[in-house]
Amino acid sequence: MYYLYIVKCADGSFYTGITTDLARRIKEHNDSKKGAKYTSARRPVELVFSQQHQSRSMASKMECEVKKLSRTKKLQLILSKKTSKMEISKLQKEIRSLKDPAKAKVLAGFFKTGKGQYGYGDIFLGLTVPTIRQLVKKHQQMSLIEISDVMKSKFHEERLAAILLLVLKFQKGNEKTKKQIFDLYLENTAYVNNWDLVDSSGDKIVGAWLVGKSKDVLFSLACSKNLWERRIAMQATFHEIKLGQSKLAFSLAEKLLRDKEDLMHKVVGWMLREIGKRCSQKLLEEFLQKNKGKMSRTTLRYAIERFEQKKRLEYLK
Repeated sequence: MYYLYIVKCADGSFYTGITTDLARRIKEHNDSKKGAKYTSARRPVELVFSQQHQSRSMASKMECEVKKLSRTKKLQLILSKKTSKMEISKLQKEIRSLKDPAKAKVLAGFFKTGKGQYGYGDIFLGLTVPTIRQLVKKHQQMSLIEISDVMKSKFHEERLAAILLLVLKFQKGNEKTKKQIFDLYLENTAYVNNWDLVDSSGDKIVGAWLVGKSKDVLFSLACSKNLWERRIAMQATFHEIKLGQSKLAFSLAEKLLRDKEDLMHKVVGWMLREIGKRCSQKLLEEFLQKNKGKMSRTTLRYAIERFEQKKRLEYLK
């Protein structure tokens, strides 16, 4: 885990850095020669902002962005972090005030949260998706820092709200904002950890950002040991499928045909079905003829769902 941090120096100026240990680094700035040259002449320093990142790369990118900010902008960033817990609590308080234990129990069963199941350990509050979407519209002014904190919630509905906020901000954002959201999303795939979370965002963030860009990240995700990262890779191709393009989806589908997870069988079959619907049934049939023997029965059933009954039965023989 890496931390981006800002300290306020004795002269009122700010210093920005990254570290793996906040307590140690602040102590170094105040008491050791290991601290930065800048802070050594401006002691004592006080930690006024910090943000967690999964990778050094992401933390370094954010450090560069912060260092470019004016003092006024840095103050706004620090203030937003200080008030973010209040804003996050406001969103979470609204979500939790609407909890329904009976529905939560049903959802826990539907999303397979039992021991050994794909959603093991996930906790539900019992809110419907339309209700969550209404709350998302109400809180769309939240910053990416605030949203990233909510995304790490133990409650499924709160993570869904955060992800839907990212989608909304991505759709309305400029190129810089979209890139930040894309990076933030991929850095936090550990929290995009059920099929509804993936399916409501993969194509809308990852797929949308990668149009006209290298698709290497999708093939890397497709090789991941993490089920949800593999599902993101496949589901992200839906964006290009909706544009009438099938090449990428076919390439990833072929790579994932032998995946052992039932949820991967379903998403691959779903994307193949969408190719037949939105791109070309002829191309889909050519792919099926070539790969039918490699795919699971579930994938095949999903892929041919829109075929005429006679043709479906022929494929299922």
